[in-house]
Amino acid sequence: MNQNKKIIGLTGSIATGKSLVSKHLIDLGYNIIDADKIAKDIVNEKEIIRKIKSNFGDDIYFNNELNRRKLAEIIFKDQNKRKILNSIMFPAIYHVIKEKIENLSGMIFIDIPLLFENKEINKKYDLIFDEIWLVYTDVETQINRLMSRDNISRKYAMNKISSQISVEDKKEMSDIVIDNSGKIEETLKQVDSILGK
Repeated sequence: MNQNKKIIGLTGSIATGKSLVSKHLIDLGYNIIDADKIAKDIVNEKEIIRKIKSNFGDDIYFNNELNRRKLAEIIFKDQNKRKILNSIMFPAIYHVIKEKIENLSGMIFIDIPLLFENKEINKKYDLIFDEIWLVYTDVETQINRLMSRDNISRKYAMNKISSQISVEDKKEMSDIVIDNSGKIEETLKQVDSILGK
């Protein structure tokens, strides 16, 4: 990476509150490259639509809108379908990320939900982080927040959480840990303190 850039991977696990931290950094004026937002934009590109339809059926789009819930259910249940979707999406997503990095300087945060799960993919596309920041909560808080947020059962929440690398393991692999188990103000205070250093 160029000398005038510092690339920071911002990640978490489902329902740990990464979006809260990401929004705070944007409010403070930092450069954030949001991988999820890029993915949402890319599914509207002609070539991507064609590939998704040919692998998941024409009815996966309705009135030119991707049925995200239906697609999420398919790939949650079928690992092979998940791989197919990733092979369609990843090259396009990483191309946009790299392009955006080229055009920015200073501290650049790349908001990637499954950063550790996609470690090999990051390597493949030569996405190198100077630091990794993790937004953390204990598992019980994570379960309760997910149940409340998505209006789902405890069992389904636990299944969703266990489909990712555990947040405790991610803690060990991160350079900076932001504990979001308490009040919002406490979380944001931690972020400000880290930035101050």
